[in-house]
Amino acid sequence: MEINDLTPAEARVWRAFATGTAVDFRAADDDDPADGASWAPERTVRAAVLRALLLDGPREDGEVPALSLAGARVTGRLELQYAEVDHPVRLRHCHFDEAPRLYAARLRELNLSESVLPGLVGHAVRVDGVLRLTRARFTGMVRLGGAEVTGSLYLESTRIHDPDAEGPVLQLNQAVLGADLWAPGLHTRGEMRLTGARVTGTVNLTDAVLDRPGGTALQAETLSAEADVLMRHADVRGRLELRGARIPGRLDLSHARLANPGGTALRASSCVIGELWLREGPVVRGTLNLRRAQVEVLFVHPDVVPDWVQLNDLTYTSLIPHEPAERRLPMLEMGDSYLPFTYEQLTAAYRRIGDDDAARLVQLAKQRRRRRTLPWYGRLWGHLQDVTVGYGFRPLRAGGWLLSLLAVGSVAYGLHHPAPLKPQEAPDFNPVFYTLDLLLPVISFGQENAFSPGGWYQTLSYVLIITGWILATTVITGLTRTVSRQ
Repeated sequence: MEINDLTPAEARVWRAFATGTAVDFRAADDDDPADGASWAPERTVRAAVLRALLLDGPREDGEVPALSLAGARVTGRLELQYAEVDHPVRLRHCHFDEAPRLYAARLRELNLSESVLPGLVGHAVRVDGVLRLTRARFTGMVRLGGAEVTGSLYLESTRIHDPDAEGPVLQLNQAVLGADLWAPGLHTRGEMRLTGARVTGTVNLTDAVLDRPGGTALQAETLSAEADVLMRHADVRGRLELRGARIPGRLDLSHARLANPGGTALRASSCVIGELWLREGPVVRGTLNLRRAQVEVLFVHPDVVPDWVQLNDLTYTSLIPHEPAERRLPMLEMGDSYLPFTYEQLTAAYRRIGDDDAARLVQLAKQRRRRRTLPWYGRLWGHLQDVTVGYGFRPLRAGGWLLSLLAVGSVAYGLHHPAPLKPQEAPDFNPVFYTLDLLLPVISFGQENAFSPGGWYQTLSYVLIITGWILATTVITGLTRTVSRQ
């Protein structure tokens, strides 16, 4: 392209390129690029001119060329697919009539911050530096699937709205970032896809709004983030999909709003997570799925947990904050399935911090939940164990029953002594030890075999013998279970 073919605005950009001088066409700092379609010709630059500059622009000895342009309207399509650009590209506060095409291009640096674009095509693009889309506004899809950025990708307060999109509005699937995905305040209307992406640093979606009601708002299956995934105060309207993600740091959903009524709000199944924080926010609207996840520290407030959770094979080392067992148990008892492993996990968490009372209460709740899966005779026996000794986890209750029966028998036989079987050989009758002989099956004080009650007193002795056997059996069963747990 010859310099004589350029407009005055384009000639100014052409001359500034060789020395990397910035060109700013803005009349004021608050010029809105959304109005760029009405900007005058003196602020208009053809995309073909920018392409010619980037591929074969002028050079000056001792200078580093760079395209640094602000406040321009870019007409036509910026075609850089398969191109290799060795100098920075900064097109800030610009208005693009058509979506740039960067497919498989190799760039030194790309900065489209504060610009307005109808989309971006950048599959498999490689940026040897940083890619900045800070506060940019897209009315079409941003396609960066398979992109490789050696530095960070910046999407602070970026807005991506495409009501006619037939796929994800932000595609970062299989992308590889050498540093952070820095996107606090990001606003997407449609699906954001991070499937299979690898981020060496942090994924920061603090204060982000991911809006796709009834669908998947964030698709991040098998995401690998080597630091943290921060979604504090995020507003996710739709499914948050993290199945198979690897996050050795923290998945922080503090103060976040997760809403997908009638569907799954958060799916973090089969994940490996250092710390999962789900706290100090509104109740999750939708299902919480943590099946087969491995979490080192599970920081969950009971007030955030929804009415339906899936915890099959969830493993965790620490559960914080420390809450009474009564506050944690409802999460384990949702649904129709009996999952003994979830009770064992909670029991272990309480024992790890020395709260044995809470651990026993969880084990008692486990037996009661198991009872509902048994046939009628098993449920009947379970109710009996529960009422008498609380399945062995409340042994003092058995003592109360024994003392009550001892008092009844002692009074009854004290008022009416049973007749001795051999009057000359019988010991002196003692109603207390006679009742103990009936109640305790393995101890004998010589009273039961020496006297024979009659009438209803004989019926009472049968009741005491049967009740004593039941109490003894349930106490031994409960103590055996408790000792085995220790």
